[in-house]
Amino acid sequence: MTDAAGNALAEKGLPEMKGWLLKWTNYIKGYQRRWFVLSKGVLSYYRNQSEINHTCRGTISLHGALIHTVDSCTFVISNGGTQTFHIKAGTEVERQSWVTALELAKVKAIRAIESEEEEEEETAQVVPSQEISSVVRDLTERLENMRTCYDLITKHGAALQRALNDLESNEEESLASRTKIVNERATLFRITSNAMINAGNDYLHSAEAQGHKWSKMLHHEREQRLKLEEIIEQMAKQQSQMEQAAVLVRQNKPVPPMVSSSTTMSLNAGGSSSNTALTSDDEVEFFDALEHALPGDGTFILKLNKRRSSSEDQFDGQTGSSSESDEQKRTIKTIQQVCLVSAPRVASGGGHYVDDEDDVDRAAQLENSESRVSSIRSSRPVKVRRQRVPDKPNYPLSLWSIMKNCIGKDLSKIPMPVNFNEPLSMLQRLVEDYEYSDILDQAANCKDACEQLAHVAAFTVSAYATTTNRTGKPFNPLLGETYECDRMDDFGWRCLAEQVSHHPPVAALHCESTKWVCWQEFSMTSKFRGKYVQINPLGGAYVHFPKSGNRYSWHKVTTTVNNIIVGRLWVDQHGEMEIIGSHASQGNKCILNFIPYSYFSREVQRSVKGVVMNQHNEVKWVIRGTWDAQIEIAPVLKTSGTPDSPTYTTGEYKVAWERRPAPADSDKYYNFTTLACQLNEEEEGVAPTDCRRRPDQRLMEQGNWDESNNEKLRLEEKQRTVRRQRESEAEHAASEGRPYPAYEPMWFKREKEEDSENFVHVYKNTYWEAKEAQDWSGCPDIY
Repeated sequence: MTDAAGNALAEKGLPEMKGWLLKWTNYIKGYQRRWFVLSKGVLSYYRNQSEINHTCRGTISLHGALIHTVDSCTFVISNGGTQTFHIKAGTEVERQSWVTALELAKVKAIRAIESEEEEEEETAQVVPSQEISSVVRDLTERLENMRTCYDLITKHGAALQRALNDLESNEEESLASRTKIVNERATLFRITSNAMINAGNDYLHSAEAQGHKWSKMLHHEREQRLKLEEIIEQMAKQQSQMEQAAVLVRQNKPVPPMVSSSTTMSLNAGGSSSNTALTSDDEVEFFDALEHALPGDGTFILKLNKRRSSSEDQFDGQTGSSSESDEQKRTIKTIQQVCLVSAPRVASGGGHYVDDEDDVDRAAQLENSESRVSSIRSSRPVKVRRQRVPDKPNYPLSLWSIMKNCIGKDLSKIPMPVNFNEPLSMLQRLVEDYEYSDILDQAANCKDACEQLAHVAAFTVSAYATTTNRTGKPFNPLLGETYECDRMDDFGWRCLAEQVSHHPPVAALHCESTKWVCWQEFSMTSKFRGKYVQINPLGGAYVHFPKSGNRYSWHKVTTTVNNIIVGRLWVDQHGEMEIIGSHASQGNKCILNFIPYSYFSREVQRSVKGVVMNQHNEVKWVIRGTWDAQIEIAPVLKTSGTPDSPTYTTGEYKVAWERRPAPADSDKYYNFTTLACQLNEEEEGVAPTDCRRRPDQRLMEQGNWDESNNEKLRLEEKQRTVRRQRESEAEHAASEGRPYPAYEPMWFKREKEEDSENFVHVYKNTYWEAKEAQDWSGCPDIY
């Protein structure tokens, strides 16, 4: 939090509290006594009170934090999954007083930050020319008054000086008359001096009133100019490079690489024949963030020798740059890899495994869910569903006119009209992850845990298939909004999602099948950087296979939407994804690399490369492909070479996932797949909070965008009104010294995550029973 934000919080009268509490450190030391201080919307802790002025041991901002009560004396504060404090009070009363103060501080911190952002937004707007003229006219008039007073002071000052000189002369005029003249001149001088002071004060006050506003505007305009200059400079460089490349192509000359990367991690895709080893002649070394590796984190170092494909050799031969012999071209492909994997990654607070009784309860719960789902699927006919949605109308609107004042801000806080949306909620977009659920069905049948993990990796990649041409922004869910998707009749799974938190925005999802169970908690941070929007997902995704007992977890990679200002929008996925198996999964893990897009890269664009390793860090499967087309996997049959440079010989590659082609005319309706068209199809009997009942989203799908924008504003204002009411009730309860219950989701609850100290929202197993009984009595009124 910035200093300005901290000052704003202090001015808002945020509650302050301090005292001794027990904080969880690790499994060796357990809970340790620490001195906690709540001030300015931030909770800090120290080893003792003497450290307050010089050594803070840790802080967590309450703006966007989740506060969860574990038992009568213990509570947890989590900030977007990056920081987690496990705290224990001495008594239940003490715990409640701290939780109440923290909740109140969170509410006021959110309000203070939002009010400051609104003030910044107001001052950042372009000032009308009439206001500029009025301000200049006012300051000019006040300056003229000061000049008039200055002239009068000069005139009366000279007269006073002459009167004083006459007073000292020996003329016959009486002393009394000369003294009277001096007094008159002095009075006039005093009057004009006071007028000068008043005029100066008026000018100063007027200038100060406008100064803060104008300085912010100047700073804003300067930032805008610098960012635009940067964009134009980069566009000019890219245009120059493309022109040079075009000239070389016309002259049949080889195009030199213009963009190089020395830090990108890469895995060679290799060949596809049986018993094929993977090889190369272009040696590159890759080091992935070694300087920032944390103690205990898994670090993966790869040395890659890459052999060009026959098509590349042919191209080089045409340009006269090929140096490979025919025998080299027939050489089998190999990958030379050096894998250095440190100790397994340990979550904050140390690793944790649940008791065997917890595992048994969880397994029994999943088995019951599996039997229920199996019986439902066998007794339900296949429903006829729609194949498309209405065509997207043409409502032109300048994106730059909206986004130019939002550079550097969180995307979720930018008031976007529906013109840039697609008629789906973020909850429905999360359900699209299961379009290729047949991969999980196949993984459930695998007997080898490493092969199963390779299929899970292919499933995680398939979730990005539609993002290549889906540039529309989904609707932000309202707090308490839900979405159910029952596809037991054709896909064999049913899913429920709910928006469980508003600050920070968090969505929870549960999907169950006869062969597997998936759940995830999704949140994100996003920033608009002028030429692109970067979205960093938070929260984890999980899959459990009841038959084998294996469970895997992963975090999604970064998404970047490019060409926000100029050119055609396009999306890229990049980063490293680590899929980790629980102790029941024998500690296997998979490392996937989503390689960033590069115009001049020799890699296949949108590449994904990775390996599956067992608990001994031995590579057992190789994964290759692209996140927009298909993924292939192959087992490692033999390992040869030296320990520092092993060579893996693989078996035949098989397709683990292949993208289904989009409908021929999907570009007319938001580039939706068939499943995406069916997600918002109206259905009877769903919860009143289901996003298919959301009026602004339905109006947009029908093409009534003006009405949709009005409904969107109404729903957002209604949500803000409810939030302000809860904040007022919380403040009233705090003033009376009584606890105020935090918001609780309808269908999910927070529980400790298996194998870690983090908390995740899990399904209560109550929704489908409520739907069968049509009992929606506990649902909030959000529409």
